Amino acid sequence: MTAGSAIASTMRVDEATAAAAIRVRGLRKTFGHTVAVAAVDLDVPAGAVLGMLGPNGSGKTTMIRMLLALSRPTAGSVELLGSPVPSDAGQVLPHVGALVEGPGFHPFLSGRENLRRAAAAEPLLATAAVPGAVDDALARVGLSAAAGRRYRAYSMGMKQRLGLAAALLVPRRLVVLDEPTNGLDPAGTREVRRIVAELHGAGTTVLVSSHLLAEVEATCTHVAVLAEGSLITSGPLAALLDGDAPLLDVATPDVESALDALCSESVGASAVPGGVRVELIGIDAASVVASLVRAGVAVHEARRARAGLDELFAQLTEGDR
Repeated sequence: MTAGSAIASTMRVDEATAAAAIRVRGLRKTFGHTVAVAAVDLDVPAGAVLGMLGPNGSGKTTMIRMLLALSRPTAGSVELLGSPVPSDAGQVLPHVGALVEGPGFHPFLSGRENLRRAAAAEPLLATAAVPGAVDDALARVGLSAAAGRRYRAYSMGMKQRLGLAAALLVPRRLVVLDEPTNGLDPAGTREVRRIVAELHGAGTTVLVSSHLLAEVEATCTHVAVLAEGSLITSGPLAALLDGDAPLLDVATPDVESALDALCSESVGASAVPGGVRVELIGIDAASVVASLVRAGVAVHEARRARAGLDELFAQLTEGDR
């Protein structure tokens, strides 16, 4: 069994009993003989921030389009906020904000005028509330100063910001963002991170499709990894990152003495910058520290080590499955 399949089989978290903002069963989409999405089952708990990851062509955007009733599945079912889609799309989608495959606005209208048109089409927004909602959304994404400029003069990052503003015109129960940081500078990326954190704090469920693993690791509570149209693994991010054999990083200036002490007790360990990394197999962290202290080894710090998301992603998508 490969590292990727081992993680997938051992770390998938069963959340079937949790309230799900998104529930997908047997979802499949084909284009002729090409399978874009293959029999995916996925639950996204209410209030989670899910990072949807996968190489180019893995089926992420196709999945999102089916979730939002922009594309009809070949087979399987989708529920958003407890309602079947596409049959109940008219009732549920007003509670869903989305930015998918880049924003689309009228090039000769200003950012504010475009957003007013979008706001006028919001069924949950009273006409009298449109001006205030537009101003609030523009301020939230940092476009107030550029609101009077024509959309055609916007940079790619400003266009992304305006699309995000349209998704946030009214309070949403679910927000779906397909590559929301595309074209943004570092400051814009930090703003998106702040907005996602605000949404999460308010109890909104957020689905983010991104190729920026560092951003997903910084903002998401859950992860789903797709490859070649199949769901490789999904679950809470912390549990997935802790999925390999448990390790302990011990900071010490006495590396050789630490290795000797652990070897004498048949504990696997190796040198790493600033100390040693210990395999917690048949021994717990407290016992490791106690052994080192008894041997006279100076222990400055001890903490659980875990793989980064980039390493996990590589394990899941690059090996044979």
